[in-house]
Amino acid sequence: VSGVICDRRIATRTKGRVHARERDPLSCLVELSAVRSEHGVWCRSLLSDYKEACREAVVGAWERPLRTSVYVTLLGGAWACFYTKPDRLSFDDALLKRSNQLGLLSPWIRSGISDVHVQSLVKLRNEGRLRHASLGLLSVVYYADYDPDAMLYEAQCSNLSVPWREIPQRVLDIGFAGNWWILSSKMKDYDVNEDEFKQLPVHMQVTSTPSVKEVERNEKLHRDSWLPVSVEDKGDKN
Repeated sequence: VSGVICDRRIATRTKGRVHARERDPLSCLVELSAVRSEHGVWCRSLLSDYKEACREAVVGAWERPLRTSVYVTLLGGAWACFYTKPDRLSFDDALLKRSNQLGLLSPWIRSGISDVHVQSLVKLRNEGRLRHASLGLLSVVYYADYDPDAMLYEAQCSNLSVPWREIPQRVLDIGFAGNWWILSSKMKDYDVNEDEFKQLPVHMQVTSTPSVKEVERNEKLHRDSWLPVSVEDKGDKN
């Protein structure tokens, strides 16, 4: 009797499984159609919202052209600044280029400001202490206390790294619009040694732009210098 009851239970479970398996495809299709309908409604509502937003943007731009032009100019300028923002490789390239320019000059005619600034940057670069940070529209280069590859506790511990509040005091250069501005300003008149002119009088240490009359007079003297020299015989005049 127990064997018959077990056989009936097994047969009942088997029929239920077969019946469930036969109903699975239909239920799956129903669920899939429901999911598709929900996704279709969501996509249509999303496209409708975007369409309405674009229409309002076009209408607003047509009604307020001045404000629209200002917004477009600001967005275009921000995109151009972000696209032309210099990176760390560009700073290394600019630094080596400036260093080579100073290396072609004699130490007696180099600008002291340019030479000291570039040599300090080169030293920090060789020590691995230069750091680069991107701030969206611009980049900054600052110095750290240790090389990141140095196997020292102070160099590897994140709690002892440079805090953000100290970075403004450690900034060495600012990159904006494809140029490193502090390095460019330090290299102005890099082939002029200001120390050579300290012994001169004050009025000779500073040069001013010549006036129009002075330029004309200098040009006249230059043209007269190319004229042939006439030699007169004093005995004939007597």
